[in-house]
Amino acid sequence: MAIGALTPPQDEMPQQEAFVEFPDNRLLIDLCGEYDRNLTEIEQKLSVQIVRRGNQLVVMGDEDAQKQAIEVLQALYTRLEGGRDVEAADVDRELRMGGSETGTGSRDGDQLEMFKGGTVEIKTRKKLVEPRTDAQKAYVQSLFNNELAFGIGPAGTGKTYLAVAVGVSMFIGGHVDRIILSRPAVEAGEKLGYLPGDMKDKVDPYMQPLYDALNDFLPGKQLAKLIEEKRIEIAPLAFMRGRTLANAFVVLDEAQNATTMQMKMFLTRLGEGSRMVITGDRSQVDLPRGVQSGLKDAERLLKTIPNISFNYFTSKDVVRHPLVAAIIEAYEADAGRETG
Repeated sequence: MAIGALTPPQDEMPQQEAFVEFPDNRLLIDLCGEYDRNLTEIEQKLSVQIVRRGNQLVVMGDEDAQKQAIEVLQALYTRLEGGRDVEAADVDRELRMGGSETGTGSRDGDQLEMFKGGTVEIKTRKKLVEPRTDAQKAYVQSLFNNELAFGIGPAGTGKTYLAVAVGVSMFIGGHVDRIILSRPAVEAGEKLGYLPGDMKDKVDPYMQPLYDALNDFLPGKQLAKLIEEKRIEIAPLAFMRGRTLANAFVVLDEAQNATTMQMKMFLTRLGEGSRMVITGDRSQVDLPRGVQSGLKDAERLLKTIPNISFNYFTSKDVVRHPLVAAIIEAYEADAGRETG
């Protein structure tokens, strides 16, 4: 790749141009995306204009924005040179993380891979999962480096998704013998009444987000077999009482809906050779009025204990539809006015 700048005469005063050259025209086509959608995304996010001229991309706009756009383009092209695809999520990740991450390596090379440029990838059976924000990257690293980790923040920030991905990665790598996923069976503000069917039929609707994540990382038949063999368990929080969870990767989702006693019960299930992840959103507590959230108590009581990490996300880490971040910010602003 070659980089250069075209500076026009001062009396003409057109927009300043910078160009970057890509030697492989086939990879350049993939870099641009179908109907140049990748270039369009970069243009909109960075307020630049990108024009293709042969095997060059010319970037026009503010000097700082030009520099960032070129870094993003180079990072995506390097990804293509490594034999990996470039999808919309990859463009979004590079735009959020500056296009030029730096990494320091990993303690567990077979679990958490640092590629050139510091990209973090989690290996699962069906796909490679990559954090898309700096907070997500720090969170993933803490999941591998700490026996107990908390992920706290608004909906759509990947707290549960990344935790399950790491769990699957550690399971297929032989670092744990089983995966245990749990969440409180608390209705979100509406009474659903008695559900029909056996116990599994009754609790599965509460657990569906965990099944959805697993289906992203494991083939259907393999997942069904592992669940049948109890090597992957998905169960309500109440079912954890009295157990010792050894050699397992354990995730408690929606932990803001656990009471103080339930949280204490769950945390003390941690056994030898296990990792435990607690995820929750303090703004979405569905407990009855006057009942203290166990997640809030855990934050207060455990922050000074070594080998327990607390990872926080904000609306800037939302990786769902862009409107989700705007909605979260609007509600946070309204809550701030009410308490101010």
